[in-house]
Amino acid sequence: METVGSLVDKLSINELKIYHMSEQKDRDDVDKPFKEDCQMRLDILLAQRDHLIAELQELLDDVLSGRKELKLFRQMKMYNEKKFKD
Repeated sequence: METVGSLVDKLSINELKIYHMSEQKDRDDVDKPFKEDCQMRLDILLAQRDHLIAELQELLDDVLSGRKELKLFRQMKMYNEKKFKD
């Protein structure tokens, strides 16, 4: 099952890809086939974004309605703790 954090992480990465693919598509120094390829990739990225948003909304709806419960995990970091040093 995806978590809210993992979905937000995927959305953030997807948005960066959308931004940069849009930049490539709008370049003036490339040919039409290059721009068409970029548009095809951009369309896929936009569809992926829509899917991730829907998945996040469904998860949030389930949490708010009580159908699902978010699990919280305590951090167990060992670095910077003197008792775990060699």
